[in-house]
Amino acid sequence: MKKKTTVLMLAGILFLLLYFGYETGTDLIPLILVVGGICLIIYGVSNRRNNSQVSVLPVMTKEKEAHYIESGMTEKEIEFFRETMNQTKKQILKLQENINQNAKLKAIDLRHDTLRASKAMFKELVKDPQKLHFANHFLYTHLPNMVDLTDKFIEINGHEIKTKETYEKIEESSQIIDQMAALIAKDYQQFVADDLEDLDIELSIAKQSLKRDNSL
Repeated sequence: MKKKTTVLMLAGILFLLLYFGYETGTDLIPLILVVGGICLIIYGVSNRRNNSQVSVLPVMTKEKEAHYIESGMTEKEIEFFRETMNQTKKQILKLQENINQNAKLKAIDLRHDTLRASKAMFKELVKDPQKLHFANHFLYTHLPNMVDLTDKFIEINGHEIKTKETYEKIEESSQIIDQMAALIAKDYQQFVADDLEDLDIELSIAKQSLKRDNSL
């Protein structure tokens, strides 16, 4: 809406310049071309953004929509959640692609179950969208950093000629990636901690019930 208003304002200025130039006989063609160019740029950027938003997000099924509404989410919250999860899915797929390209990254993933933890976190969030804010560190810091780090690791490791400094950077990067992988695993463990506590309570109640019944 703001883009459309800006374009209309610029178009109005363009019209006034044309009228002023016609009435006074002043050569305003260079200025008019500049203003017209700005209008076209803003219009193009606006359309490109709108088209990208339409193409990026997958179609929301009736079941998903009903699930979000039942969770008490507003229309804006649903849109924000879907955009966030769509971006997260892309990052997880990119991380998987990077890990599969390198034995060192595969070993780190095997040690910390990074991909499994990331995918499990994604499923838990889809199941309970209202808990999105509990995954802030994972969504906005740890996962994006992990993708960036593995991207750079793959790039540096792919250099045809490696110097001593290159090997040192590769080793340093692998250590940081290992630490980040551990944080992602910790993110998931903390995220499901309440579920585990609830299970412990239910198991305790069940054991007490069994003990009481067996004593009768």
